[in-house]
Amino acid sequence: MSSDTDRIRALNDDLRRHLYNGGVFMTPGIAALGEEAIGRLANAIATFDDFCTANDPYGEHDFGAFDFDGTPVMFKIDYYDKDRNFHSPDPADSTVTERVITIMLAEEY
Repeated sequence: MSSDTDRIRALNDDLRRHLYNGGVFMTPGIAALGEEAIGRLANAIATFDDFCTANDPYGEHDFGAFDFDGTPVMFKIDYYDKDRNFHSPDPADSTVTERVITIMLAEEY
């Protein structure tokens, strides 16, 4: 893996584990689970480590899918410019990149 990939993965892991240094978006289906379930789901995402070639082909830890209380959920991290208008010019550079994690029910994809 390249050093850029290593940096992107570290930045993505930081957002996924702590939900800061980026944006967090949850779909209506996730919001409907309620505050207590969302807290547990955030913990499940923070500790998610089932990354493999099938779901993480570029080694960036930018996607995950798993069952949460019997419901299939997914998270995806995208890279935008600081104004969130366009894709980031360099996802490895946090000074020009705004990360956004989207948490959704699989059926909402």
